[in-house]
Amino acid sequence: MTPKERAEKASAAMWASDKASPWIGMALEDIDEGTATLTLVVQEHHCNGHGICHGGIIFSLADSAFAFACNSRNQSTVAQHNMVSFIAPGLLGDRLSATASEVSLSGRSGIYDVRVTNQDDKTIAEMRGLSRSIKGQLFTE
Repeated sequence: MTPKERAEKASAAMWASDKASPWIGMALEDIDEGTATLTLVVQEHHCNGHGICHGGIIFSLADSAFAFACNSRNQSTVAQHNMVSFIAPGLLGDRLSATASEVSLSGRSGIYDVRVTNQDDKTIAEMRGLSRSIKGQLFTE
């Protein structure tokens, strides 16, 4: 099995059990070993009292991209620590994309950077996620 095939199979298994990401309105656009891209179109129910996309929704999109990237090797992996910086507002109707990329993987610990952009490639947020692998796999190999 190639690394991309493994990532695709792991993401399919994860997506089948993920109730939060689809419920929020996310879509898995791309997956490969150590990287993932998820998208979300900002709708009215994603907006806060300022009429912009709620930071928690943007963080959730980034966190889900991070989760798919760090589980792409079929090793169950969870977030240990995440930090997000909001750069610009996500607006109603924007198509947000969160792309997670592996920076480092050593033993059970990983570091991932996630960039959230809009349809014009404007940066909306940046997140750094620290992962920790745990027992188990998403599918039997």
